[in-house]
Amino acid sequence: MSIQSNVEVRTEWGIVSARQAGRSLAKKIGFESVDQSRITTAISELARNIYLYAGIGEIIMEPVEQEATPSSPYRRGIRIIARDKGPGIHNIREVMEDGFTTSGGLGAGLPGVKRLMDEFEIESTVGEGTEVRVIKWLR
Repeated sequence: MSIQSNVEVRTEWGIVSARQAGRSLAKKIGFESVDQSRITTAISELARNIYLYAGIGEIIMEPVEQEATPSSPYRRGIRIIARDKGPGIHNIREVMEDGFTTSGGLGAGLPGVKRLMDEFEIESTVGEGTEVRVIKWLR
């Protein structure tokens, strides 16, 4: 399955479009409704961060497969990449703490995304931008 969806985020409509594309892809991959909601929530948080802090960026969503090995079975899921060329994050450890917020929100942001997904990676360079990569595996 080589379906990939790229959604530009520069307005609130970009957030909505990313959520819709993510839910559609998750459904095609075979995720049940609860996991579709988790994936959609994670995409919403990532897209909202792009909109609020970078102004413009993109959400890339694609199916992912992992071949079976002696220590793990074959599995498939969805990979989401949130990428921007914004100001970057000065202190990743701080933003990964529950309750941390700079926008007056609930502070569930990136720690919430990490809890909702199975794999989470973040890279950020001040003055160059941020990339967050997450994966949710089918159960």
